Amino acid sequence: MAIYKEIVTKAIIGKGKKYFKNNYSIDVDSKPTTVLGCWIINHKFSGFKSGTKIGVNGSYDVNIWYSYDNDSKTTVVSKQIDYSEMFNVKTKADADLTGDTDIIVRTLSQPNCTKVDIDGSGKINFDVEKELGVEIVGETKVKIAIEEEEEPWDDLEDEVTEEDLQAIDEEVNEEYIDSSVNQ
Repeated sequence: MAIYKEIVTKAIIGKGKKYFKNNYSIDVDSKPTTVLGCWIINHKFSGFKSGTKIGVNGSYDVNIWYSYDNDSKTTVVSKQIDYSEMFNVKTKADADLTGDTDIIVRTLSQPNCTKVDIDGSGKINFDVEKELGVEIVGETKVKIAIEEEEEPWDDLEDEVTEEDLQAIDEEVNEEYIDSSVNQ
């Protein structure tokens, strides 16, 4: 019969990912003719606990390059987008979110501008897609089986042959100590 011991360690007690698609609009100074490009930079985020849910606060900068004045001039407009997303992360059966836990947030798919268009009033509308992953690291118990009996020691023998022993006996000078004492 095995004996079990419990080890308390930090491990991932909950994990999940979520896809987000949001629509935004931005006002511009000049009425746009054509959108020439849209890119997103400076994505920053951090996770936090809120009761039994996990939240992620973050931000990124959207830069939209567009032409105006009948495609004769271009400019870039920038806008910082702040977001706060909530996750319903399933945890292991014995996990406790009220204790000391760490929240690790990863961006599985960086924010990406998927659709940009110009509406009739001169605003630029754009869609942003992203996918975030959340891991909850907390204390948990692991049970391991312990064997009571120690494994027996192996007997180690030198591999010395009779020829090796005979060669050692022949090389020994039995008068060595007598000769060094007389000097």
